[in-house]
Amino acid sequence: MSPAKNVSKRIAELREQIAQHDHSYYVLDEPQIPDAAYDRLFSELKELEQAHPELVNAESPTQRVGGAPQSEFGSVEHGVAMLSLDNAFHAEQLQEFNRRIEERLQLSSPIEFSAEPKLDGMAISIRYEAGRLAVAATRGDGKTGEDVTHNVRTIRAVPLQLRGSSFPDVLEVRGEVFMPRKGFDKLNQRARENGEKTFANPRNAAAGSLRQLDPKVAASRPLSMFVYGTGVVEGALPEKLSRTLARLAEWGFRVCPENKVVKGVAGCLDYYERIGSRRDDLPYEIDGVVYKVDDYARQEALGFVSRAPRWAIAYKFPAQEELTLVNAIDWQVGRTGAITPVARLEPVAVGGVTVSNATLHNMDELERKDVRVGDTVIVRRAGDVIPEVVAAVLDRRPKGAKRPALPKVCPVCHSDVDRPEGEAVARCSGGLVCSAQRKEALKHFVSRRALDIEGLGSKLIDQFVDKGLVRTPADLFDTERVNLDSIAELERMAEKSAHKVLASIDNSREVSLGRFLYALGIREVGEATAESLADHFGSLGALLEEAQDPESLQLVPDVGPVVAEHIHAFFAQAHNMEVIDQLTAKDGLKVVNPLAKPASTTPHAFSGKSIVVTGALASMSRDEVKDAIRQRGGKVTGSVSSKTDYVIYGDKPGSKLDKAQKLGVTLLDEDALLKILPA
Repeated sequence: MSPAKNVSKRIAELREQIAQHDHSYYVLDEPQIPDAAYDRLFSELKELEQAHPELVNAESPTQRVGGAPQSEFGSVEHGVAMLSLDNAFHAEQLQEFNRRIEERLQLSSPIEFSAEPKLDGMAISIRYEAGRLAVAATRGDGKTGEDVTHNVRTIRAVPLQLRGSSFPDVLEVRGEVFMPRKGFDKLNQRARENGEKTFANPRNAAAGSLRQLDPKVAASRPLSMFVYGTGVVEGALPEKLSRTLARLAEWGFRVCPENKVVKGVAGCLDYYERIGSRRDDLPYEIDGVVYKVDDYARQEALGFVSRAPRWAIAYKFPAQEELTLVNAIDWQVGRTGAITPVARLEPVAVGGVTVSNATLHNMDELERKDVRVGDTVIVRRAGDVIPEVVAAVLDRRPKGAKRPALPKVCPVCHSDVDRPEGEAVARCSGGLVCSAQRKEALKHFVSRRALDIEGLGSKLIDQFVDKGLVRTPADLFDTERVNLDSIAELERMAEKSAHKVLASIDNSREVSLGRFLYALGIREVGEATAESLADHFGSLGALLEEAQDPESLQLVPDVGPVVAEHIHAFFAQAHNMEVIDQLTAKDGLKVVNPLAKPASTTPHAFSGKSIVVTGALASMSRDEVKDAIRQRGGKVTGSVSSKTDYVIYGDKPGSKLDKAQKLGVTLLDEDALLKILPA
């Protein structure tokens, strides 16, 4: 074989290998070789093509980013219109959609729908001719879109050359270009580090990337794509959408793994609930679910109305982002003294709830987002996350709007506000003289995972502090301050409810050392760290003795130098020790040393094991499960890793179960747990 043929053969081999690895990595999410090995293949191909430019073609992986920046976007007329979908926001609207279909088709049995998540990205149509990517266009007005071929070619999940040989001569695929959550976070982090403008959400980032005139910019963005249908096709396709999607996957396209065929309204609603419960765990953002009649013949029989097909509908989730006005920016004092800016908003419905306040986190975030009173802002609420202001809409900013300044004194107690150099968080220096900190510290002290004093809710604590009945946690156990008469006089309290509160306070006098340490509210000492401290020292006295030396505290698992310094500083404060002395006095709170209990002669299966609990169990709450594990010598952690010994899962376990399965972690369902616990 001649040298020229050898080079040509090697180039063909490299292109095929790289295309296969791109498919495995970007489409299947199953990388076959390390990045370094991939880079060597790509470098070899690039060097051979540079030495033999006559062998370069448009389908080569090296040509994904090529050519000079565009001066403007061309227009592309869609052979088959890219229609919009009608929306449903309630189950009744979905039921009405199904009823109309059954009546038009005169059906007596439930119809099959192809169900898929509605990605929050940008719709794209890509035309392939003889298996090669020819042109890509945005939806535009549905009839004509913008030519973004130069940018779509940079997306690794989009094949330049179709796989196999049975594809149609002309194939137009429709899909959604989106930016995965992790890629979006990294893109914004990089922008912040470079002092550049950040994107408000992944959808804006994806749309902005596709509309870049320079393909090198688009190539630097972490874009991906799922296909969900077809446009113009010159050739045969299967008779159902679900089978077409399976065929498209065979030809090299990325198809959403959550796609499923469901039957009737019941199947649609069940799919909606299941996807909705996992919405925040998905690696990409969605804003609803799309249902399409699966059978093409039935689609054709149903036809279209106006700009939407009769055979498809989008069932939207409650909006997670909305626009509203900032009426004021106040400063909130937390139980640790942290001064947090909070935007007071014109009330707006976001994510199914009415939002009137949204956190601005800290001064660094406030300055970075440049939010001002009078601004129109984007407010976001995902799942149970506290609502936050994402960004200000600058072109709506009123003239003269000024940046808010960090207050010099605490808005509650007027003590100095301290913000150490290099730190984002400012803090009130008032300690326990600050009523805001007292309230929050007391609420934490009586909370369910701390002393668990039932009946002592937020409003009752507020009244205790406002009326001067309670200043410190020890005052809760002072019967001269907190008694039947003093409680019964408070708003919405009567003798019967006062008796219940007093009984609950009395029942909380015996508490494990771990719960007691957590209740104290030491900065960055959560439940797990508190339990580690209790297990390590065994008694409060031993901990107090060692707390004088931060280095000795670092011998405790989960305690690093920062947490050790927080513990040391907490117990070094005279007013804190005064409260602890009052709590542990002879007639005060009796701290129960868990290690003082008789040790089991037989080690439990959970002894010394790292365990994650996820999902909802029918017979026990998650807190009860965690307590049971700790009582048997196990350690409860919040995330799954290679060091996890067991994952206990219930209903709707989320991504933790998936990760555990990939890592080969031992899984225990509720039945298995109940069998192990008594052992």
